[in-house]
Amino acid sequence: MDKLSELYKKSVSRRNFMAGVGAVGAATALAGCNGSSMPSVPLLPPTSPNYGDSDYLNFALNLEYLEAEFYLRAATGNGLAAADIGGSPGAVSGGAKVPNLTAAQQMVVHEIAFDEQSHVQFLRKAITAAGATPVDRPVIDFATSFGALATAAGITGVTFNPFGDFDSFLLGAFIFEDVGVTAYHGAAGLLSTGAVAGGILTAAAGIMAVEAYHAAYVRTSITGRAIAAANAVPATAYPYLGFANQISKLRASVGGGSETQLTLPTSTSTPSSIVAADSNAVAYARTTDQVLHIVYGTGGGYGVSKGAFFPSGLNGKISVTNS
Repeated sequence: MDKLSELYKKSVSRRNFMAGVGAVGAATALAGCNGSSMPSVPLLPPTSPNYGDSDYLNFALNLEYLEAEFYLRAATGNGLAAADIGGSPGAVSGGAKVPNLTAAQQMVVHEIAFDEQSHVQFLRKAITAAGATPVDRPVIDFATSFGALATAAGITGVTFNPFGDFDSFLLGAFIFEDVGVTAYHGAAGLLSTGAVAGGILTAAAGIMAVEAYHAAYVRTSITGRAIAAANAVPATAYPYLGFANQISKLRASVGGGSETQLTLPTSTSTPSSIVAADSNAVAYARTTDQVLHIVYGTGGGYGVSKGAFFPSGLNGKISVTNS
């Protein structure tokens, strides 16, 4: 536990970065493409918030709603069941079953989808058991957010629809999985001693491990398909690896972390595509603010409360950025 806290404190020190003019411009493009304007930024920081364990669990639940809805739609064409989304859930726009999957691809998409569904169900039960109320599913936008993200990342010449084919699906999954891993890593050091003693930290670490499995699969698949295309006779172009790296750079510019880029291995290079980690192969941890900036599609600043995948914001106390 001491080692985990030490790693978390080191990761928090990375949060004091300046998202440069280019990053702010990209974030503005993302917000604009999503039909909303860049939120105003207060001149002075608000009072430092005081969150409890249930607030962090509900923050994680918002993210799990996002992932579960994405994967379930990709796998089955349908989202979460009514029993899993609360009494007054927000609507989900966009999303469809990915067509023309091989049997192996369909199996993997289903596996990840039902993992994420299980995470939603588990967190709702854990929050209830802790004497708190699980937040309802927030409004989620899959209809315009992905295209806006592609524009902000500088991806041109294609219409980015992660529900259109397997390669595009991998790119959509790439957006979410590394964020999930870093979010759980960052939250680990924020839970109280009571939560640690009650097994919540252990459960969160287990969810983080599953998200890491998903992220490694996605990264390895993108790299493997790029290698297969390069080795084909005749060789064919596989732009999705480059697209993933563009998204990674945008994600780092608005949400911290100089992420490991996907690379094709050579006889003189060290493979570095399976994990997003620092030079010690330690996964990045992101603060709640950094995660909010990514899922809201904005650069650094106080008072950002919505955007991109969450056009009405997250539900619960942790929904507005403090930095």
